Amino acid sequence: MKTNKLKVVYGDGVLGIHAADTHYLFSYEKGGLESLRVNDVEWLYRVPKPAFWRATTDNDRGNGFSTKSAQWFGADQFTTAVDFNVIVDGVEIAKPVAPENNRYDNQQTADQVKITFTYQTPTSPQTTVLVSYEVVNGGELTITATYFGQSELPELPAFGLRLVMPAPVTGFTYQGLSGETYPDRWQGGEPGIHQVDGLPVTPYLVPQEMGMHIKTDWVTLTHNTGSHLRVDKTDNQFAFSALPYTAVELESATHQNELPPARRTVLTVYGAVRGVGGIDSWGSDVQPAYRLPSDQDYSVSVTISVN
Repeated sequence: MKTNKLKVVYGDGVLGIHAADTHYLFSYEKGGLESLRVNDVEWLYRVPKPAFWRATTDNDRGNGFSTKSAQWFGADQFTTAVDFNVIVDGVEIAKPVAPENNRYDNQQTADQVKITFTYQTPTSPQTTVLVSYEVVNGGELTITATYFGQSELPELPAFGLRLVMPAPVTGFTYQGLSGETYPDRWQGGEPGIHQVDGLPVTPYLVPQEMGMHIKTDWVTLTHNTGSHLRVDKTDNQFAFSALPYTAVELESATHQNELPPARRTVLTVYGAVRGVGGIDSWGSDVQPAYRLPSDQDYSVSVTISVN
C-alpha cells in the first residue's frame, strides 16, 4: 500500500478511514463523523449537526423574532439523518452495511472517499440539508453543509455546522476581523491574524448570542496537549464562533450563574448569519439586507486538518 493511500474499513454500521496518524470513524446510524482522532487526541464529542439557531438577543426579544422563527429552535435540536451514500474513488458503492460489507477485507484502499448524509428538518413543511465529508489521500477532510430553501418556513437565525469537542481548548487563532462581528456590525473590525485565549464568554446580564466572527479565512484551535485543529475556507469565507456552550445552553440560562460549568468546546462554522439589529430593543426588526429568507439556499464548506 502506498503511504499516502487511505485505508478504508467497511464496518457494520460504520465506515473507518485511516491516513497515517489520522483516523476518521463515520456512523451511519448517528448521521456523520463520530470520531476524529489524530496522534491519540480525540477532537469530537458528538457527531457534527446542522446549526439553525443562535441564542436570542435583547433585540430579538423586542421584535419577536425568536417567537416567529421558533421552528428553527426545534430543528437545531432534532434534525435527523434519514439517508446516506458513499462514493469511493468517484464510484458510488452499494450501501456498505451487512450483508453487503461482508465482501470487503481489511486491506481496502482508496485515494478519495466521500460520504454524504441527508438530513430532514422537523419543521412544517420539512426541508432538506446535505452534509458531505470528503477525505483525500494524505488525510485532509472537506466538510460541506447545504440547506435547501423552503418558501413556507420562517426566516432563519443562522445556518451552519456545529462541532462539539470533548474539552475546552486553551485558545484559538484566526485570520479575519478583530473582535465580535456580525453582518450588520463589522466595520470596526480590523483585518489580520488575531489570538484569543481560552473560550471567552461575554458577561451579558442575560446570556445571549455572542462570540461571532464573520469574514474568516481560517481558524486554528489549540488542544491542551499542544495539538492544533485548523479550519480553512474552501471557496468562500465563513463565520464561526468558539464557545464553551451551545446555543441551547445559552438560551436556557436567564442569568450568568445559571450557565453550566465549561466542559466542552462548541465550534460552529456558518455559511449564513442573521444580523443582530440594534436600532432599538423594543420592536425594530433587522434591516432586510441582513435577514435570512427561508426560500434561499445556504451552504458552508471548510477544510479541516490536524497537527
